Amino acid sequence: MIRYALHCDRNHDFESWFQSSSAYDQQVKRKLVTCPICGSAKVDKAIMAPRIVGKKGRGRAAPPPEPTANATPAPEAAPSAPTSLLMAQERELRTKLKELRDHIVKNADNVGERFANEARAMHYGDKEHRPIYGEASPEEAKSLIDEGIEVSPLPTLPEDRN
Repeated sequence: MIRYALHCDRNHDFESWFQSSSAYDQQVKRKLVTCPICGSAKVDKAIMAPRIVGKKGRGRAAPPPEPTANATPAPEAAPSAPTSLLMAQERELRTKLKELRDHIVKNADNVGERFANEARAMHYGDKEHRPIYGEASPEEAKSLIDEGIEVSPLPTLPEDRN
């Protein structure tokens, strides 16, 4: 996963995670990356510093913990307004992504490993269209996209991997 600092044509700054740099490029090209503040699809990467982990810390780098509802940071550690706003926007975005995923799981059929075959059958008219989700390898997903079949991965949040 890659985290990019982004900004829109209205000078709003925000961050987003992508599976790879090519996934970012494809999503921008399809206008799927939009500003969470104004909704603009005119989004570019912002300049960002790389996160470097020394030899001793390799494998142990972790993002800073999010403050809890009861925690009150010390005045010298208080985050600046943009950081607080970013954290709030990220939490809101994660909530919306979870709602989207839950909606799909509730209202679509899980076809498991048959996803690519089911999607093709519906696309070519061999089966009636219906909402489905399932599993596909990156190669299968690319093949579907190359055939003009629109597919999107289900949103996966960091807490889902634990």
